[in-house]
Amino acid sequence: MIDAILWVLQGMWSGVAGVFYVLANLGTVLDFSDKENIMRVIFYGASSEFFFVFFNTVLIVFVIGIFSHRFLWAVVVGLEGFSNIVGRTAAWAGLIMVLQQILVVFLQAIFRVSDISVGPFGLDVTMPVGWYADGLKLHNAIIVTLCCAYTFTQRGHVRVDLIYAAVSHRTKRAIDMFGSLFFMMPAMLLTWFYAWFFLWRHLITPKVNSTDTLERTLLKAKAMRWNVETIGFSPNGFNAYFLFKVLLVLFCFMMLVQAVAFFYRSYLEFTEGPESADKYFDKDRLGDEDAELVAQIH
Repeated sequence: MIDAILWVLQGMWSGVAGVFYVLANLGTVLDFSDKENIMRVIFYGASSEFFFVFFNTVLIVFVIGIFSHRFLWAVVVGLEGFSNIVGRTAAWAGLIMVLQQILVVFLQAIFRVSDISVGPFGLDVTMPVGWYADGLKLHNAIIVTLCCAYTFTQRGHVRVDLIYAAVSHRTKRAIDMFGSLFFMMPAMLLTWFYAWFFLWRHLITPKVNSTDTLERTLLKAKAMRWNVETIGFSPNGFNAYFLFKVLLVLFCFMMLVQAVAFFYRSYLEFTEGPESADKYFDKDRLGDEDAELVAQIH
């Protein structure tokens, strides 16, 4: 038990020291022309030091918020606003997906076009129709990964309710805090640690591993070169599958942001009572009163 406590305290201190080191040497750390700096980012991006930087930040903000609810509400509004902005923007990928599907069907099935040329900003890009058809999966992935936190913010997620609806306001908020702290955050952090190295193994060579020490990772910097994955599942299919790995990391980041915001909001609503429920909640509105009523009934 004592060893575990000492490990946590040492980790918290290493997180603080790491932040001050980065701030004091920002120019050197961000010099990505040095391959060793890239390998350091890869190593520390899914390390115990990264976890304790996250842990310290969440803890410090929470402690300040205990004494200043106004500050903590501002943090909640900011984090939820970030999720809403990203989600509402990414949701347009659904419209693009539909229009692209219609375009592919018409050009391929009716006009027998084999290639589609797109020239935004004077940059002409020509790809087979099959590339655009296969690339529809990317739009779907954007919606799934970047709109997940937005859906959670808007209370649109599926809730399996066994006792939640029947308990009091404070009990609900206690359940929310427990779920956010012991289920949502650990699950997203664990997924992040796997997704981070999964991403980099498809961007550079030699391959990096989660079990590598810092010294071994830096040794690989001597042979490091970019090797971005551009392999499709078919000869004319979509070949930028590394973007799916990027989206997986972004998904973990967005859900971590929302988990923190949800924990803070639940604490504030717990301490301030039922009158604070959904305070500063930026709820999407349908605009039509009948449609809004139908949505509430549904």
